[in-house]
Amino acid sequence: MMLEQMTSQKPHPITTFDIHPLLAKRWSPRAFSKKLIEKESIMALFEAARWAPSAYNEQPWRFIYAGADNVNGFERLSSCLMGFNAGWATKAPLLVVAIAKDNSSHNDKPNPHAWHDLGLALGNLTLEATARDLYMRQMGGFDANKVAELYNLPAGFKAVTMLAIGYLGDASE
Repeated sequence: MMLEQMTSQKPHPITTFDIHPLLAKRWSPRAFSKKLIEKESIMALFEAARWAPSAYNEQPWRFIYAGADNVNGFERLSSCLMGFNAGWATKAPLLVVAIAKDNSSHNDKPNPHAWHDLGLALGNLTLEATARDLYMRQMGGFDANKVAELYNLPAGFKAVTMLAIGYLGDASE
């Protein structure tokens, strides 16, 4: 994909082939508006994730989230961010940590598809967010061990990625 010149907000993609407008609209900014996300929209994001396909319909994903309006919860999740991400991601009104369950429920053996299935769920979540004019950025710059400790994750559950989600903000900030 080639990009046109940057606007003050986001790049405008020029795709080689026509793709669905939601896919072309998706972008991972680091500038978010302070506008809070409505509870109905937050729940719709997770409902979209729930409908992702998964091996044996295991749905081996879990999410922990906190909105900026939940000061204690937001600060707790923010404390898991590392380095550069700690500076910009805390300006998003919603933080999410995505977790994968390593073993299958039906036989308690390793599920080699768990992270793939989580990725499909995040793809659904991303499209739902885009349809609602929300933007998100996934991050690897967080402390997965701290997530496990703070949230008492059971054995076999691993924090895989964090997300900052919100309405598009001013890139100059």
